Amino acid sequence: MRKGIHPDYGLVVFRDRAANYAFLTRSTLTSEKTVDWEDGNAHPVVDVEISHVSHPFYTGTARVLDTAGRVERFERRYGKQG
Repeated sequence: MRKGIHPDYGLVVFRDRAANYAFLTRSTLTSEKTVDWEDGNAHPVVDVEISHVSHPFYTGTARVLDTAGRVERFERRYGKQG
């Protein structure tokens, strides 16, 4: 890698305010705000709106639309065209 062209890559805390959950990972994102982490160090914190803890896909609350059933019901009700 060439020196001086890549952003700094360091430890950052991502905090999901909706789920009251935070995790420490490495990222190129930075923030002026910091938080004291479990390791005793202060790390930059980035607030996110949604994470794997609050996203419906990962929590199992995602709704699946029954499009096939709707099409069949429409065809039964109004007849098949064509």
